[in-house]
Amino acid sequence: MTAPVLDYDEVIERFDPVLGLEVHVELNTNTKMFCGCPTAFGAEPNTQVCPVCLGLPGSLPVLNGKGVESAIRIGLALGCDIAEWCRFARKNYFYPDMPKNFQTSQYDEPIAYNGVLNLELADGSVVEVGIERAHMEEDTGKSLHVGGATGRIHGAAHSLLDYNRAGVPLIEIVTKPITGTGARAPEVARAYVTALRDLLRALDVSDVRMDQGSLRCDANVSLMPRGTTEFGTRTETKNVNSLRSVERAVRYEMTRQAALLTDGGTVLQETRHFDEGTGTTSAGRRKETSEDYRYFPEPDLVPIAPSGEWVDKLRATLPEMPWQRRKRIQEEWQLSDLELRDLVNAGAVELVASTVDAGAAPAEARAWWVNYLAQEANSRGVELGELPITPAQVARVAALVSGGSLTNKLAREVVDGVLAGEGEPDEVVAARGLAVVSDDSALHAAIDEALAAQPDVADKIRGGKVQAAGAIVGAVMKATKGKADAKRVRELILERCT
Repeated sequence: MTAPVLDYDEVIERFDPVLGLEVHVELNTNTKMFCGCPTAFGAEPNTQVCPVCLGLPGSLPVLNGKGVESAIRIGLALGCDIAEWCRFARKNYFYPDMPKNFQTSQYDEPIAYNGVLNLELADGSVVEVGIERAHMEEDTGKSLHVGGATGRIHGAAHSLLDYNRAGVPLIEIVTKPITGTGARAPEVARAYVTALRDLLRALDVSDVRMDQGSLRCDANVSLMPRGTTEFGTRTETKNVNSLRSVERAVRYEMTRQAALLTDGGTVLQETRHFDEGTGTTSAGRRKETSEDYRYFPEPDLVPIAPSGEWVDKLRATLPEMPWQRRKRIQEEWQLSDLELRDLVNAGAVELVASTVDAGAAPAEARAWWVNYLAQEANSRGVELGELPITPAQVARVAALVSGGSLTNKLAREVVDGVLAGEGEPDEVVAARGLAVVSDDSALHAAIDEALAAQPDVADKIRGGKVQAAGAIVGAVMKATKGKADAKRVRELILERCT
């Protein structure tokens, strides 16, 4: 049964939202955090495991140095302090997909802490989000619940466990409480995860594939009655795996909690699950406190003490940050603030940049991604970068247009073919027969036929009314099914009639 919700405008009139966002990032290391097992996504279940990541008696962990390096670089990019000394802890709880029955994580001594990430919203305003910590840990395995209607454990006939993901290196990035955002809280949540994803991609520490679980957001939401300062009881919507869903989940929880509080009810501190189909959340488990996890220092791993020299060396490897890259691109492409903002809001900056790198002109690349492809993504309900077309393929279509092999109309058909999985642009052109008719003899034949069919129009052209040529151009384009170059057709018509 769907929970009652309060109208969003009324929520904002009565309450102030408080957000806390926890983002889990799977690192792109070749091996797991504490053993040498591979981390490739999509392998056959339970083929990438060993005694260490299965938690078998007598096995001992060995820390992944690349994972530590990535953690430090993430912390530096977020403006965090890097700990001079830190260590791992055991987080104890029962999950069937944690073979050791505890998670090796960091608790009160994270490797990075006290950072900040500035977000630019759709209207150009900036929100500063404080970063509480970024700490290292390992991922869990995966449970597959078979039977039932929801794919969750409730109603399932049985469950299967895949431990391939157990032990994959994770960085958990936790914000400080985000307050003062009012009605824009859902937008801020989405903008934060978007900015973090762009930053992590620039650092090349993760593929940040939300659809594959490489980037997952736990969204904590609570409400304070207007005029009060004490935080309300929070819920934690777990493992939200798309930017759009982050925004929807926060908005829904605000309306659900507000309805509950307005009716005199009490918000339970619990985890919740987001349903992509309905846009609602449902109760998971009562949320534990840190005491419930019985943290204690991991006895099998030595403390980590990054030297200042090593940290400075890693700082020197930081790439151009996304906001710096956007500023440079704006200057190089001579974009107005509004044009750049449109690119950012569409999530198209890097896609357009990669298309330009592949050979397209900036204006052509922008037109494809911000207009035609953005509309396609919106109709499919996916992010722009999730469309099954690459910047290189878009650049190739643009090259075919500029080279005269395709008209703009035909180019859209080629893009549709690529999106439909019909192959590379040139393969779609060949399979669909979409190449422009460039043989003048074939065009002459179509022109002569059109002139013969409309003798009055032909007489007007011969009499000097060249604007009448548009009717003949239209007839030729229809006869060639849009495959003729309209400009060349017009030139040939005027040659014929003079």
